[in-house]
Amino acid sequence: MGGAIDGPLGALIGGIAGQAADTLRQITGEPTDGTRQIAFTIGVIALGAKMAKADGQVTRDEVEAFKQVFKISPEDMTDVSRVFNLARKDVAGFEAYAGQIADLFEPASQVLEDLLHGLFHIAKADQVIHPGELDYLGKVAKIFGFDAAGFSRIRAYHLGPNLADPYTILGIEADADDDAVKGAWRALIQENHPDRAIARGLPQEFVDLATEQLATINDAYDRVSRQRGFK
Repeated sequence: MGGAIDGPLGALIGGIAGQAADTLRQITGEPTDGTRQIAFTIGVIALGAKMAKADGQVTRDEVEAFKQVFKISPEDMTDVSRVFNLARKDVAGFEAYAGQIADLFEPASQVLEDLLHGLFHIAKADQVIHPGELDYLGKVAKIFGFDAAGFSRIRAYHLGPNLADPYTILGIEADADDDAVKGAWRALIQENHPDRAIARGLPQEFVDLATEQLATINDAYDRVSRQRGFK
């Protein structure tokens, strides 16, 4: 991405203050280029706003959830609110924002998965994930490069251990052998451990999400291991 930002992100940025480039810097060490960082920031705001609108209405709980996950500094609040309010008028056009964010990273990268978890957090703010919200999240995930199995795994984390299939949570088939189960569990523990979120400088809300995911992964492994009779 060059010095100028084209497309819908460029249209939304307008006269936003340069300091907005740092608003979501904690989420990722990349991109480091200021223009690309602003593009990422604005894209996240737009996707978050359209996530809140995906069930037909934007609630106060959803707005607060957005502020919790995507830390907004007081000095940036006016500019961010302007972009958020423009984007939340309807869901239309979210594909373009998702596409421009996806272009900044490798397909299905950890940063994009973190962003999906943040969007799920907004979706759950009113205590239920509506079909329209799941449809929205699935389409964003596909644009981000996640296949159906990858999205099912991410979604399973947010359904809770009692509502999600343990094999889906572990990202493997039910007929996988014991070694595959153990290997999948170890890999997910390593990828999703809260210490990694802390080391990457993510906001506390992302650390809390990682902690919840870790508990869900461990619960899924425990359920499978009890079924199969191994530890």
